[in-house]
Amino acid sequence: MGETRLKPHGWIILDKPLELGSTQAVGAVKRNLREAGLLGTGKNKLKVGHGGTLDPLATGVLPIAIGEATKLCGRMLDASKIYEFTIGFGSETETLDVEGAVTETSDHRPTLTEIETILPQFTGAIEQIPPKYSALKIDGKRAYDLARAGMDVEMKLREVTIYALSIRRPAPASGSGASLEEITLAANVSKGTYIRSLARDIARALGTYGHVTMLHRTKAGPFTLEQAISLDKVNEIGKGADIKDYLLPLEAGLDDIPAFDLTPDQARMLRQGLTLDEDEMIGNPAIDGLFLATESAGSPVALAELVDGTVKVVRGFNMQ
Repeated sequence: MGETRLKPHGWIILDKPLELGSTQAVGAVKRNLREAGLLGTGKNKLKVGHGGTLDPLATGVLPIAIGEATKLCGRMLDASKIYEFTIGFGSETETLDVEGAVTETSDHRPTLTEIETILPQFTGAIEQIPPKYSALKIDGKRAYDLARAGMDVEMKLREVTIYALSIRRPAPASGSGASLEEITLAANVSKGTYIRSLARDIARALGTYGHVTMLHRTKAGPFTLEQAISLDKVNEIGKGADIKDYLLPLEAGLDDIPAFDLTPDQARMLRQGLTLDEDEMIGNPAIDGLFLATESAGSPVALAELVDGTVKVVRGFNMQ
C-alpha cells in the first residue's frame, strides 16, 4: 500500500441520515477504516472524531476528522453553521422536537405576513434558553440525563448570534394572509445556538406554540452539502474503494486563514517546537495572527500564529 492509504489525514463530510447519532457516525467511519486496513493499531492507530454534534433526528453535514485533522475539531465546533428547519405550529413538546411529549397547545396559527414581520427580532445578537434536553453540563452532568431522571433542570440564558434568518417555504408573499400549520426557515448561526430553542421562541413571539419537525444542516464551517457523501459511500471504503476518492485534505478545514510556505529549515524548527522571528519569514506576504504553515510541496506543518514579531506553533501536524 502507498503512504496515503496507510495514513489518511483529512475530512470525510458525511450527509448524516436520520436516526444516526454523531457518535455512531464516527463509529461507522472507524469500522470502515479498520476493514480497509487503514485505521492502524497501537501507537499508529488513527484518531477519528466529529466536528459538531448532530442530533439523531437531524440530518445533513457532519464533518468527520481523520488522523491529524482531529486536531482541528475544536475550531470546527466554534465555526458558524447553516440549518434549514421546519416549525410545526400548535404544540410545544418537552424536547422541542417530534420526540417529546406535548406540554403546551394553542389553536392559533400565524400568517406568513406575521412571520415575516417577527423574524428581524431574531436576527443579530439574541438571548436564548437552551433546551433542557440537551448535552449541556449542569454540575458535571448532562442536562438531558437530569431531565430524563425527572429532575428540575434550570437552563441559564445565553447570548448567541443569528447572522441570517429567512423563509424557505412557503415562498414569501404567496398567500401571505392565510394561516399556516408550519414554516420552513433557513438560519446561519453562531456556535452554541440551539435551533430548537429558536423555533420555540419564534412560535411564542407569534402568540402560539411550536416545535421542530425537520432539521437539516446544510453547512458546517467551510463544509457544505456539495462535499458530503452518503453513509453508503462510507461503507464502500471498507469494501476496497480508494479513500482518496472521498477524503478532503486537512487544510480544507482551514480555508478561512492564509497559508504560507516555509523553507525546509523553518519547517524543521516548527516541528521541533521552536519559534521563528518575523524577519525569518522573508518571501511571504505580511502575516498577522493565525496562518497555516506548509512545506514547499504544500504539506501542512503547523497551525501557527504570529504574535509580537514571533511565530509560534498553535497545533503541529505530523503528516509523515
